[in-house]
Amino acid sequence: MASIALAYHLASRLVYVCYIGLALRRQERTAYLTRRYGVERGFRRFRRVAAMVMYNDAVSFVLLCLVSRGTLSLGLPRGALIAAGALFVLVGLATKLWAVATLGGGAYYWRNFFAPEGRAPSTAGPYRFLRNPMYTVGYLQTYGLALATGSLFGLVAALFDQAAILAFCERVETPHLEKHAGAPSQSAPVFLDSGGGTAQNEGSPSWSNLS
Repeated sequence: MASIALAYHLASRLVYVCYIGLALRRQERTAYLTRRYGVERGFRRFRRVAAMVMYNDAVSFVLLCLVSRGTLSLGLPRGALIAAGALFVLVGLATKLWAVATLGGGAYYWRNFFAPEGRAPSTAGPYRFLRNPMYTVGYLQTYGLALATGSLFGLVAALFDQAAILAFCERVETPHLEKHAGAPSQSAPVFLDSGGGTAQNEGSPSWSNLS
C-alpha cells in the first residue's frame, strides 16, 4: 500500500512541475492564454487548473505519510520525532506565508507570466536572508510531516519534491525573472495584489510557490 501511495505521489509531483512548467513556458513564448482570453481571464483559467494539480499533489503527500507512518526508525523517542516534525512544519509554513505576504497573493500562481511587472527581485521580508525562501526553508513542512508520522516514504518523497521544484525554478521561473527584471511594467494596473493573484510563485528568488 505504501509503495502504491509513493508511486502515486511521485507521479503527482511530476504532473505538477511538468504541466505548470510547460504551460508557463508556452505562455511566455506565445502568450497563448492572454491572446485568447486577455490577462485576467487567461490567468484565471490557468490558475484553476494549476490549483487542482497543486492540491492533488499536496493531498497525495499527506496521504503517503499517513499510509506509511511508522516506517522510519531513527532510534529516537516518538515524542521527540513529533516535536521536531511540528517545529519543522511551523518554520516551513511561517517562512512560506511570510514570503507570500511579502510578494503579494498573485505570486503564488505565477501571475507575472501573464502580466510581467518588470521589477527587480524582492529584498524585503525573508528575501533579505534567502534567495528563494519558498522553495528552500519553505519546504521544511514536508520533512516535518514525514518526521512527525515516522514515514520513511514521506522523507524520500520530500527530497524528491524539493529537488523537482528547485529544478522547475531553475528552468522556468529564474529565466523569466531575469528576462523581465528591470523592464518597463507592461500592465501596471493589474498588479494591485502581488501574491495570490499578482506576480508569481509557487518563482525564482522573488516569487515561489507553496506546494
